[in-house]
Amino acid sequence: MLGTLYAFAAKGLPTLADLGYEGAGIGVTTPMKQPSQGPPLALDNRTLNRLQRGVRCLGERGFALLTQRWRCLQHITAGPSKIGDIARAALVLTDFERGRLT
Repeated sequence: MLGTLYAFAAKGLPTLADLGYEGAGIGVTTPMKQPSQGPPLALDNRTLNRLQRGVRCLGERGFALLTQRWRCLQHITAGPSKIGDIARAALVLTDFERGRLT
């Protein structure tokens, strides 16, 4: 997983990760942790955390929607290029089913 994050970060693309990837390296942005002692996070830091989580939740929701709707995506073991093609096809079918495509 980190290899994929680094590849996108090296291309200059914003790479957002959760707190599990803290310290992953340059280009991988994680939220700031609340200190266990001392004052709470500053308003700017809390706002940045909220914005990052808001953007990440869109991707998480999309992934959950596709994997729950299409059983073939739950336990797939194909290579990354084939998974991308299958996920794109599932997304088109999901959009069509929800009336977003005509």
